[in-house]
Amino acid sequence: MAEPAQRPVTGLAILLWAADPAQPARLATPFFHAAAAGALELEVEIYFSARSVLLLQPGVAEGLRASEHNAMTIAQHMQQALVHGARLLACTDALHANGMTREGLIPAVAGHGGAVQFMSRLADPAWRTLVF
Repeated sequence: MAEPAQRPVTGLAILLWAADPAQPARLATPFFHAAAAGALELEVEIYFSARSVLLLQPGVAEGLRASEHNAMTIAQHMQQALVHGARLLACTDALHANGMTREGLIPAVAGHGGAVQFMSRLADPAWRTLVF
C-alpha cells in the first residue's frame, strides 16, 4: 500500500517567547532563521509574545546588539528578515501586559497574532515552527 503523499513545507512560524530586550544576546538568532527561511522561499511569520513585543516599539531594537562583536543592531537583523518576506505579528495579550497598543508599534508590524494563530500553524503539516 502506497503512503499518502506528503504536502510540501511552505511556511515557518517563529514564536519569540524568551527573546527579551533585557537579554540582547538571544535576539539576533530568530531573525537569522527567519531570513534564511525567506531566502528558501518559505512564508515566514514571526509571533512576538511576552516581553519580545517591546522590540516592536520605535527605537528599542535600534539600540540593541547581540554582542559587542556584532556590528549589526537587532533592528538591522529584523530588517533582513523583512527583506526576505517575514511578517511581524504582535500578540494582543502581550501588548496589553506590557502597557502597549497597536498604534505605538513600528510600521513593519503586519498585524496581530497570538496563541490561536501560532497553534494553527503548528497543526498545519505544511508549516514548521520554532520557539525562541
